[in-house]
Amino acid sequence: MKDLSLEQLNAFIVRAKAATYVGRGAKSLSYRPGSHDLQYHEEAFSYLDSYFGGTDFLGQEVVYFEGKPVWSMSYYGRILEPSLISAAEAGQIIQESLSRMYTQGRFLEGFEHSIGDSTYFDTSDGDLTFFTGKEWITRGNAMVYELLYHGGLVKEP
Repeated sequence: MKDLSLEQLNAFIVRAKAATYVGRGAKSLSYRPGSHDLQYHEEAFSYLDSYFGGTDFLGQEVVYFEGKPVWSMSYYGRILEPSLISAAEAGQIIQESLSRMYTQGRFLEGFEHSIGDSTYFDTSDGDLTFFTGKEWITRGNAMVYELLYHGGLVKEP
């Protein structure tokens, strides 16, 4: 990461996230059986988001700089109340909410966004170098979806 600043890395991560899942980017060839893979490339950077599942899902995002992994985030999400929200509805709320957050040039530090009778929340501790967080959706007084995530810089010895 000698030639890479944290500001450059953060800006790339936001652009990559906005262009892939949130931007409804095209899925790429699956690297692992059963995975859903999304990629984004920009000069010396590349980004891979690879996840399994749908209603309940597990995944990992990795950023490469000049071909070497420099940052990663792992996540697990699930629908808590399938009688109150479908995976498709949750996905639409997440995509719209994150799109608004990304226009602020960030993906950490908390966010709240209401859409109809649903509210999306995101909270995190730490910064780009090491963080943990949670996103969730409420409908009325019920938490209907949640996702836990953590990640940070990847360093070779």
